[in-house]
Amino acid sequence: MKRPYYIMSSGRLRRKDNTVFFEPVPQKEEDSKAAEAENRDPAIDEETLAGFTEESEKNPDTGRVTRKPLPVQDIEAFYCFGEMDYNSKFFNFLSQHNIPLHLFNYYGHYAGSFIPRDYLPSGFTIVEQVRAFLDPHRRLMIAREFIDAASCNIVKNLQYYSKPSKGTEEKSIDFSSEIEEIENLRVGIARTDTTKELMGVEGNIRDRYYNCWGQIVGQEFALDKRVKHPPDNAINALISFANGLVYSTVLSEIYHTHLEPTVSYLHGPGERRYSLALDLAEIFKPLIADRMIFRLLNAKQIQEKHFKAELNCCYLEESGRKIVLKEYDERLKTTIKHRALGRNVSYRHLIRLEAYKLVRHITSGEEYKAFRAWW
Repeated sequence: MKRPYYIMSSGRLRRKDNTVFFEPVPQKEEDSKAAEAENRDPAIDEETLAGFTEESEKNPDTGRVTRKPLPVQDIEAFYCFGEMDYNSKFFNFLSQHNIPLHLFNYYGHYAGSFIPRDYLPSGFTIVEQVRAFLDPHRRLMIAREFIDAASCNIVKNLQYYSKPSKGTEEKSIDFSSEIEEIENLRVGIARTDTTKELMGVEGNIRDRYYNCWGQIVGQEFALDKRVKHPPDNAINALISFANGLVYSTVLSEIYHTHLEPTVSYLHGPGERRYSLALDLAEIFKPLIADRMIFRLLNAKQIQEKHFKAELNCCYLEESGRKIVLKEYDERLKTTIKHRALGRNVSYRHLIRLEAYKLVRHITSGEEYKAFRAWW
């Protein structure tokens, strides 16, 4: 089964024959000088490249690992967080094997993707996808479904974390009033006439939702206001990082369908972004990103020490990113018993299935019902 590879270290990704190699390089000049003085090669962080099954290549004199081969048949996608060098042979190789590559900048924010040429082209699907966009009623119906499902999953999160006290020292958490407010706002989804109005309703729902975070994860991580560009505190930085992961994962899954990722329904299609991935990500951010954040903060796996502030920007440092990526990878592999299919399905496959449902809707008119959690 294919899996994603998350690369935190700086280095080079190269193709040699029919293999991809990762070659590490020191991130700082002083590291390079120290390695040279000690007659050693820069080490590869085993946590960074966990999951390799092939033998590593070593320096015969020092015994240090100099590069790691990556089994190409095992790669679902690359997520690169360090400073990387690539050659054209490497990108040609990715295209041949239909492997996307996602880039994140110094602060851990999503920067862009290399998406190989379409290997599942369907002119009919693209025509129908555009036709659905050009029809104001159909576009609005699809966009409403995205937001209705996303808000339903938000409510499920609040219901999941509502709990009575079990002792004199433990406080009860009751989100019944917030849930009622959100449900009242959800009624307005069907009354919207434009996607702009719809996104306004979605913004109000998220405001109520974010006001509850302090009770879920502790007041030290309370979310007073959602700030994105750039994040101004630890919790905003963590949300942006997690949402970027979900967006890139959704984009990878869309790539393996007939859908055109630049034609969207909720977020306006624009230049330099794959807006359909933004649409579908709305459904899964509460279930994948938010629940992951709650788990990490409540378990004290992510703490203030994992963040760094520079001027008016706060970001997650490398040690914190590794913790989040490990949890994220595990969450994508987690399975649930799918009601319609009657078998266990991973969260990652749920995203692919969502894309398939959208394909069936725009090509055959089958009613589109976005995914809603039932647990």
